[in-house]
Amino acid sequence: MSGSAGDAGMFLAHATPGNVPPELTPIRLLTGWVFEPIPILVAMLFGGLYLYGVHKLRARGDAWSRWRTFSFLGLGLGTFLIATESALAAYDTVLLSVHMVQHMVLAMITPIFLALGAPITLALRTLPAKWRNRLNALLHSRFSKVVTFPAFAGFVFVLNPFALYFTPWYELTLRNTFMHDMNHVHFVIIGCMWFWPLLGLDPMPRASHPMRLLAVFATLPFHAWLGIAIMSSSTVLAGDWYNDLGRDWGASPLSDQGTAGGILWGSGDIIGLLVFLVLFVQWAKASEREAVREDRRLDRLELIEAGRKAREERLAREAAAGGEGVGGVGKSVAKSTLAGDSARTEEGDSAVRVARGAEPRSAGAAE
Repeated sequence: MSGSAGDAGMFLAHATPGNVPPELTPIRLLTGWVFEPIPILVAMLFGGLYLYGVHKLRARGDAWSRWRTFSFLGLGLGTFLIATESALAAYDTVLLSVHMVQHMVLAMITPIFLALGAPITLALRTLPAKWRNRLNALLHSRFSKVVTFPAFAGFVFVLNPFALYFTPWYELTLRNTFMHDMNHVHFVIIGCMWFWPLLGLDPMPRASHPMRLLAVFATLPFHAWLGIAIMSSSTVLAGDWYNDLGRDWGASPLSDQGTAGGILWGSGDIIGLLVFLVLFVQWAKASEREAVREDRRLDRLELIEAGRKAREERLAREAAAGGEGVGGVGKSVAKSTLAGDSARTEEGDSAVRVARGAEPRSAGAAE
């Protein structure tokens, strides 16, 4: 449709010279939705797979968090569709400031909520054994360890916008519809590669909490530097494109570029600080859980040690009682033996006397 058709509310995205949408107003910001088939198909594919996994899991009686489902579908894929189908998509090739808002949504908001949806965990619980083993092998492969390592992922996350905006690639994404759509997908992929190991709930290579905090803190200044570089530049990024559009409303391309740099600077720092705080809270909770586990482990060790000592004491008492019993039996046997010997001696003496007969009385006694 032509730009004049924008008053109807729905018009094609990817404005081109001679096909510029009407002036952006608050009403049009809410109603100026567009039709971009590739993002819709991507959202339908991953959303359908996620819902199928949840259905399969619950059908066999297993529970799945409603918050995770809402995070992935409503907040993750939802923000992805808003960024690619709303007025943000209709004006992202017209105003750099609008494009920058779209960029920050796709690169820093959508990936966070996709990660909190834990789709890999869902896949591991629902996939057949063959595919589950393959997914596990990929998660623990050297490739995964490299791309999710904070230093590497952070470097790519930080370098990516510099390489996009200060090279001819940005203007190429404005002139080519397919490259434009792929640029949206690439924002999400780079964001997932960075945020998934930081905040995700899925089993994958993950650095310690101090390392993750340090990585986030180290990336914060780069958004400010990039924003300031865009704001202070006297040359319009992709200037040929914006000059050829023939837009006759709103701020000049250079003034709009200054607004875009401020959006990148401010939103990047705000989201980065929020992520930093979330990581700090996660670290505190993880430390509490670790302390509880350690207390339980020590309690188990104490119980085991108490049981061992009790067993040793019982065996010692039984051994002592057994020794006394043997001594008493020996004394009784000795006493019985002595009594028998005395009886036998007396019987022998009596027999001797009988054999000898009565002894003669003395003379004095006879008389």
